[in-house]
Amino acid sequence: MTQIAILGTGIMGAPMARNLLAAGFEVRAWNRTVEKARPLADDGATVAESPEEAASGADILLTMLADAEAVADPAERALGSLSDGGIWLQTSTVGIEGNDRLSGLAADRGVTYVDAPVLGTKQPAEQGQLVVLASGPRDAEQRCAPVFDAIGSKYMWLGEAGVGSRLKLVVNNWIAGLLGTLGETVALARATGVDPQRFLESIGGGPLDLPYAHVKGKMMLDGDYPTSFSARLARKDMGLVLDAARSGGLEPSITEAVARYFENAIEAGHGEEDMAAILEGVTRR
Repeated sequence: MTQIAILGTGIMGAPMARNLLAAGFEVRAWNRTVEKARPLADDGATVAESPEEAASGADILLTMLADAEAVADPAERALGSLSDGGIWLQTSTVGIEGNDRLSGLAADRGVTYVDAPVLGTKQPAEQGQLVVLASGPRDAEQRCAPVFDAIGSKYMWLGEAGVGSRLKLVVNNWIAGLLGTLGETVALARATGVDPQRFLESIGGGPLDLPYAHVKGKMMLDGDYPTSFSARLARKDMGLVLDAARSGGLEPSITEAVARYFENAIEAGHGEEDMAAILEGVTRR
């Protein structure tokens, strides 16, 4: 039985762990706040007190934490405990520089590194419907594929490690742009005396329709933002996108505006609520 050590059991990591257990993997789970990992014991996971304990003899290390800084320390502690020939699946969104840093840690320890950020938030993670953007040594794909099949609806193998993180930034920029425009559209509707529900109805079923607009639009209309992916983490991701864009000689004005909206929402106390709370940043004065 393949043994997997998973570091990070938050909104994304915990359901990923459950899907791995359901697929027949042996899972040892660690979280910085151990209490957040303990419920996984009821699903059959072994809850570890340290990264080293989680990774001891494991075939695969899987990390799902907030950013590169949060990943680096526990991963560095865990890498030396993996079994010979162990693989590190790094599924967090860490950006280009973060990926380079983490792949360097793996190289220093002689561990195969697979850069594999995922597309999706809480519900897709729970349903095993994530999309995995994997990149790394081609000979690692066969060993990784069963893990990807357990946590996702599909995976893409994109080339050398780092391509996955780059594509993730591109997709995140698209998502944030849609969300920022949706927030402005809802605000504009209200400012002009239009029921924003009519906007959603008007695009429904036509070429302009987008399921994402209805999911996040309902939150905006209700003024209720149960967290699927927090505004704080969305702003973090926008920072990674901006860094990458500027390194490529771009000045992405739309992304900059979206980042400011997230900052406004965070300052207004919505940082831990769903990123649909960007509306509160659009309308804050």
